[in-house]
Amino acid sequence: MQSTALPEITIFAQLIDKLGGIAPERVRICPAPGTATVQDVIEIEERENRLCELVDGVLVEKVMGYAESQIAVRLIAVLESNADAHDLGVVTGEGGMFRFPGNLVRIPDVAFARWEQFPEHELPSDAVPEIIPDLAVEVLGKGNTQAEMARKLREYFKVGSTLVWFVDPPARSVTVYSSPTRFKVLSADQSLEGGKVLPGFQLPIATLFENIGRKKRK
Repeated sequence: MQSTALPEITIFAQLIDKLGGIAPERVRICPAPGTATVQDVIEIEERENRLCELVDGVLVEKVMGYAESQIAVRLIAVLESNADAHDLGVVTGEGGMFRFPGNLVRIPDVAFARWEQFPEHELPSDAVPEIIPDLAVEVLGKGNTQAEMARKLREYFKVGSTLVWFVDPPARSVTVYSSPTRFKVLSADQSLEGGKVLPGFQLPIATLFENIGRKKRK
């Protein structure tokens, strides 16, 4: 499988900056940064039960807290119900891996892909299939940086995603992106809608954050 060298990187700080200023402990150094492949992502998940995204040939461990996981589950339940009711496609959770061009693997916390991407409505047997999430959802946690999320946002739309939602638990809001530069911020007294991607989908945002404590970010 293809690897991605990092010839312009000479010190570890440069690598961290390139990855969006993430915590160094999220970056795996074996295999060496710049040489990791999709197969490494698969083997680490099978061997260690740990999820890693693949960015520029670097394995970056995915972070998700307990509250963020609960929010994702709530959203999955409603999306799955809507998708089933209208026979729209497939909903995946925080373990659903997507392989993009350029030796890139991303793992949105929640995703939806329309049936058009699945011949005869059969799910792929690949652990990391080459599928585009028509909707990608990221539940923001304290381990995510603004630069990291901005990069993910660009990548989702570059491969063809139609909608991206960034769920912000401390702010109790959801930012809805229709492109990397077109977005609207919805507060807890508003509702999420699926638009053309998920016709008929509607969810009061407040329900995502019920019993989720408010915590200020440092």
